[in-house]
Amino acid sequence: MLPIEVTVYGAEMKCASCVHLPSAKETQEWLEAAVTRKFPNISISFIYCDITSPQTEEQRQFSKKILDEEFLYPLVVINSDPIAEGNPRLKKIFEKIESLIH
Repeated sequence: MLPIEVTVYGAEMKCASCVHLPSAKETQEWLEAAVTRKFPNISISFIYCDITSPQTEEQRQFSKKILDEEFLYPLVVINSDPIAEGNPRLKKIFEKIESLIH
């Protein structure tokens, strides 16, 4: 099985359409808790990337797309595949992880 990496992109300041939603960092935290509960025996790494200070080339590319308004944040990316943006739905995230472990 391939390693599974979930990256949540965001910024301290919420986007205009997301002011009523949790922050990107809060989204990463509840997402990690929910995924870990659902898949307790699967090794999944969780990364939070602030779009104003990306660390890797992939993070720079996704951050630029968010800043260029191609994606909303928080943006959830699993193994380089953008899965959800804005208000992510667990069902879609769980489906992607299940497809990677089967």
